[in-house]
Amino acid sequence: MTLMTMLGAVQLGAAAACVVVVLIPMVMAGWHLSRNRILLYCGVLFITLAVCLHLTPYFPSVSDFVTSVSSVVVFDHRSTCINLVNDIAWEVKPNVSLHHFNPTHNVSSSLNLYEKRWDWSKSPKHDACDFQKLSKSDASDLLNGSWVVVAGDSQARFFTLSLLNLILGPQAKRMGSVRADLFKRHSDYSILVHEIGMKLDFVWAPYVVNLTNSMMGFKTKKSYPDVMVMGAGLWHMLHVNNASNYDFALRMLKSSVVSLLPLTASASIKSPHLFWLGMPMLINGMLNTQEKREKMSDRIWHAYDRALGDSRLLRQTGGPLVLLDIQSMTWNCGPRCTSDGMHYDLVIYEAAVQVMLNALLIESHQSLRSRPNDFTASLASV
Repeated sequence: MTLMTMLGAVQLGAAAACVVVVLIPMVMAGWHLSRNRILLYCGVLFITLAVCLHLTPYFPSVSDFVTSVSSVVVFDHRSTCINLVNDIAWEVKPNVSLHHFNPTHNVSSSLNLYEKRWDWSKSPKHDACDFQKLSKSDASDLLNGSWVVVAGDSQARFFTLSLLNLILGPQAKRMGSVRADLFKRHSDYSILVHEIGMKLDFVWAPYVVNLTNSMMGFKTKKSYPDVMVMGAGLWHMLHVNNASNYDFALRMLKSSVVSLLPLTASASIKSPHLFWLGMPMLINGMLNTQEKREKMSDRIWHAYDRALGDSRLLRQTGGPLVLLDIQSMTWNCGPRCTSDGMHYDLVIYEAAVQVMLNALLIESHQSLRSRPNDFTASLASV
């Protein structure tokens, strides 16, 4: 405990004593006091309170203490909302507009047999966080001038597509070429959205070691994105199939990520907003090869999930990355949201994009009702 903290505690205690010394005798004496004495004690009480309140601003340590208490309250609200931002409820029901569907025409179109709607769970805590689905305009304002990097496997590709669908609009003329270029096999992709000055890079990184190498690349160049979404695990599960090795790789990734973060807050050093794109629930009976059904069993999946928790990579376990909980989203949406037990309907990744955007609002102390014009500046200040 520092000297200033001790002085602050003494000063605050003295202020409290001013009240207690006056209040206690009144309580103890009760109705045994005459009316004149009661009036006297009340007068002394109010005068003492007025003097204490008047003098408190002249003691910086007391003011700092009050400010720190307020900061704790704000931080607790942010922490609570970050923990709740993945709480999504799904409504999946038959699509009544499709009366004549032939399942032999296109396997992937079977996903269209069901309408899928989602929203955040309803409770007083969720309502207090004021989660909202951002529009194209809102998202564009939020990411204006930002550098966004999404790194990972096919899950990350779908996430990137959903983000660009929101920013550009699903009917935009260039979305056709975006889809074709983005889904080129095992390749990176970059785009500059000139209208809002946002740069987006997709980095093909199917293994965690690829993510670690990307982190080291940022550190070498001393150039960091404003927002980074990363996630890998499915390829490792299928081709390496060793949860202990996956755990070790995640710990190495955590070390490289932590080394990027500034030790102290500085206006000249930005701390990137970091997210982990979780693995989906795998529906073993729907996986399309025998190898996948054997190597990506429920037992192995849960071992990989435990490895993620043990690595302490996520914010909820003391790490630096905020989870985008694809696991809970796919679990709650269910088998009617996937055609192969691994890759899910785009609506899953649309929900994940909205979760990320709401987390950015929370972390930067913003809301849709009160948002500065320059969001990038507020990103840098967080």
